[in-house]
Amino acid sequence: MIIIGEKINVMSKTIGPAMRARDAKPIQDLAKAQVAAGADYLDINIGPATKDGPELMEWLVQTVQEVVDIPLSLDTTNAEAMEAGLQVHKGTALINSISAEKNRMEKMLPLVTKYNANVIGLALSDAGIPRDANERVAVAVDVLTAVTAEGISMDRLFLDPIAMPVCVAQKDAMEVVEAIKLFKQLSDPAPKTVVGLSNVYNGCPEEVKSLLGRTFFTILTSIGLDAAISDPLDKEFMDVVKTIKVFNNDILYCHSYLEQ
Repeated sequence: MIIIGEKINVMSKTIGPAMRARDAKPIQDLAKAQVAAGADYLDINIGPATKDGPELMEWLVQTVQEVVDIPLSLDTTNAEAMEAGLQVHKGTALINSISAEKNRMEKMLPLVTKYNANVIGLALSDAGIPRDANERVAVAVDVLTAVTAEGISMDRLFLDPIAMPVCVAQKDAMEVVEAIKLFKQLSDPAPKTVVGLSNVYNGCPEEVKSLLGRTFFTILTSIGLDAAISDPLDKEFMDVVKTIKVFNNDILYCHSYLEQ
């Protein structure tokens, strides 16, 4: 299971101002905390970044990689900013993301090949977010076809079915589950799968967010989820991650496994 730490986000009340002020310390402290908690990647989300996007992404990648040695997930819809980050990234980056949207595909897909990056492919098209599992699969096929045509191997692709908030689209959760099952049948070898876990509980009361997230995560891992963009500083969630790794024989059981 791959955990992609989601905390370095321009929408954060503390990290957003630090990004704009080029204040490295809170960003580096948060990066180190997420890695210490068990993150395998760190998502660097600058949003559309229409102003100074390339310079901001370059600065962020260098700032974060000064203090941690795990790969980064570069998260922006600004293709110039994405490339600026890829140019200075150490190791293999994760591009977050491409989709079946024509404009986004044309701008982002060549960067996957050029920089030998891994990539998240969203089940999103110019028609919008799919309504059910079958529509998600149809869009995912378009993404997979485009990726394959570029010579990108399946071990570099993560398909994201796009989870919706349970408080506004309750029935959608099981459509995501079914979509992930079907994604695994699209090719041999199968593409990896990923979800933005916080999408599921977005808009819900604080007291149930962690419970909703870790319960949905457990359901998804039982049908083959490979990665989650999530909060590694949520200890209860990370305890579930470690416990699932025990049952999957990914780590050796010992009485103190939660302390590892």
